[in-house]
Amino acid sequence: MQVDSHPRSVTANACRRVRQHPRSLFSVPITIHHLVAGGVRPSRGISLDLSEGGMGALVQVDLTVGEAVEIDLPLPGTVLNLVAIVRYNSNIGSGFEFLGLKREERLQISSMVGSS
Repeated sequence: MQVDSHPRSVTANACRRVRQHPRSLFSVPITIHHLVAGGVRPSRGISLDLSEGGMGALVQVDLTVGEAVEIDLPLPGTVLNLVAIVRYNSNIGSGFEFLGLKREERLQISSMVGSS
């Protein structure tokens, strides 16, 4: 029996199978703030889907799985500034898990997911 010694990265499909919250298609321009040598750098992107637990997006920067980022997510009448951890990153998109959502933020996201 041969053991594969090469770690495999988690794919977007694998992440979808273990989600706690259903996602809805949701596309808006976003800004990702991430730590680089010399400080925090903003990068642009576009959301693909959204749930109370996280979101998928296309971003213009190479992120590291496990990296903490701040996401500016525009919703009607407001912009949420959310802390998230990068759960996967590939050439077809990145996945983010929200951390420490306030009740009001969760309700705002829930209302968007329910209305899309």
